[in-house]
Amino acid sequence: MRGSPTDPSSSTRHSTRHRSARRAAGAVASAALLLPLLGAAPYDGDGAGLGDRDGPTSASSTSSTHLQNAFADAADKYDVPQSVLLAVSYLQSRWDAHDGAPSVTGGYGPMHLTDARTAIARTVVAPHHSDGTEDARGDASRGPLLPDTKVPENTRLPARLKTLTKAAELSGIPAERLRTDAAANVAGGAALLAAAQKQLGEPLSADAADWYGAVARYSGADDTATAATYAEDVFEVIRHGERRTTDAGQRITLGAQPRLRPATAQLSGAGLRAPAAGTTECPTTVSCEWIPAPYEEFGDGDYGNHDLGDRPKSQSIKYIVVHDTEGAWDGVLNLVQDPTYVSWQYSLRSTDGHIAQHVKAKDVAWHAGNWYINSKSIGLEHEGFLTAPDTWYTEAMYRSSARLVKYLAAKYGIPLDRQHILGHDTVPGTTTATIPSMHTDPGPYWDWRHYFTLLGKPLGAAPGAKGGLVTVLPQFTANRPEFTGCVTRGEPCAAHGSSAVRLHTQPRKDAPLVKDIGLRPGGDDSTTDVNDVGSRVSTGQRYAVAGRDGDWTAIWYLGQKAWFENPQKQPTAVNATGDVITPRAGLTEIPVYGRAYPEKEAYPEGVPVQSVSPLPYKLPAGQKYAAGDKVPGEYFYAPTFDTTPHRVVRGSDMYYEIQFGHRVAFVRAADVRVMPSAA
Repeated sequence: MRGSPTDPSSSTRHSTRHRSARRAAGAVASAALLLPLLGAAPYDGDGAGLGDRDGPTSASSTSSTHLQNAFADAADKYDVPQSVLLAVSYLQSRWDAHDGAPSVTGGYGPMHLTDARTAIARTVVAPHHSDGTEDARGDASRGPLLPDTKVPENTRLPARLKTLTKAAELSGIPAERLRTDAAANVAGGAALLAAAQKQLGEPLSADAADWYGAVARYSGADDTATAATYAEDVFEVIRHGERRTTDAGQRITLGAQPRLRPATAQLSGAGLRAPAAGTTECPTTVSCEWIPAPYEEFGDGDYGNHDLGDRPKSQSIKYIVVHDTEGAWDGVLNLVQDPTYVSWQYSLRSTDGHIAQHVKAKDVAWHAGNWYINSKSIGLEHEGFLTAPDTWYTEAMYRSSARLVKYLAAKYGIPLDRQHILGHDTVPGTTTATIPSMHTDPGPYWDWRHYFTLLGKPLGAAPGAKGGLVTVLPQFTANRPEFTGCVTRGEPCAAHGSSAVRLHTQPRKDAPLVKDIGLRPGGDDSTTDVNDVGSRVSTGQRYAVAGRDGDWTAIWYLGQKAWFENPQKQPTAVNATGDVITPRAGLTEIPVYGRAYPEKEAYPEGVPVQSVSPLPYKLPAGQKYAAGDKVPGEYFYAPTFDTTPHRVVRGSDMYYEIQFGHRVAFVRAADVRVMPSAA
């Protein structure tokens, strides 16, 4: 049932009656939300849906209504329902302006008006992913796989990447102002929505339900499935309502309209193509198409770009690995369809959250640089750049990714925590030699806190007094550690919200950073380079407490005590519970491994024994580390295009996954004892 139907014959005019009704409706909706908030204490959490108030929370910032007024003014000027304008903006940017910086696909401001060519011209990205020499397959039984990682540039930009130019034409507002002025940006977005509504032959109605087709067109998608999914998300935001304090301290509210039922039939007249045919493994709540990675032979007995398997029958799927593409959508799709390149299961587009699946979950893609992890994981590549200064990911892509991960986690029994939902930057090197080349995406600017809220597993403090474990949990927008090397090596990156917390050797800011002997065997100092993960932790990771000193907390990290600032008023870590491991009695130290491989006696004839090679780190007696799953040693032997000799080797040796440094690691169960962290 619609909330306030209008007469289509009269609603095409920019009437005073419609503007008054729209203004009144916006005032009622805002008042309904603001009344219970008066006098409420600031909250710096990151929830999805009504009550999400991530961002600055000072009294001056939360009382600011400049941007809220801008939405009202733009809605009034262009005869767009304010709720539609607010919801579209929320799905793009969560109403953040990002100081005028572009998104990963060149989108500017709260409305994500895209100007990719300008963004590319202004952004010279530094070399990404450490030294870029990671063997994505990571299987020592085969030669290193090191294809050219250069992503082809787009020569012809699709319409979805140049909406800012169109907004400038429609509104008369200069392009530079649309990029840098949040209020102007909102007006430009309203002009685009109104133009889309007119092109569809629909009335400029005061009823949000009449704007389904225009919202679908705003997504920039060229197929009906993606456009419909985007529109459904926008109207879901309107139905549930939202409130939030933005990165600029602007308090924005959108009242809930639970009975809103949009006119979905409008999509049939939007002139969009039908989605590509093919069977995908995706939830029905996302738009998903099948663009297969080729399983082909080429050259002299060589083949690519993945291995056929029979998961989860042959071996369990335990991990989902989050990557960023380091390239634009079309170029990345070209790469994954090259049999000489590498592969991953899914790609996700930034502008609208559209998903392409390339490899079936039963098969093993070559994506994480660690064959053990590859064999037991699903890889997700998100359109974006780790080191592009001040770029950001859209809410549409975060939401689409979270829905996909929830679906996969439920299907394969994968726990939703940072021990199983890995960043590529937390996948361990397989041997000492591979540690420096391991990739570092999605990097410190991926918002893990918000992501886990969307996953339905919000990160938070465990009840009770401070115990023996902490969960890293800084407030993303307020946490802005200094990084270098985004554009030029050694030069500061632009200030940006971050999931990362830096570690020191002593409880003071001027103390040296902790060292990582795996990254720097010569004992050189860690740096603040955006790709240097040797002295930092990430949101959602759990570590055993090694000490406390005022506003500082120490954890055990890479075999040493590491300190980070953790003030009570704005904590960067919170109390956690769970098991920890420590060397068993009588051992002064134990080895640490980058993969959980079987003992040599487990390998059948015809399958070469894989060395159980320890990493250069040691886990000394007296130190404790957060314990993850207990798993058997396992190796997937897949050396040929013909699957006949493929084998899964499973040993009797057991391992524990642990959070050892920034990356996870493995220790032999026979070497450790497990205890509750409170002990």
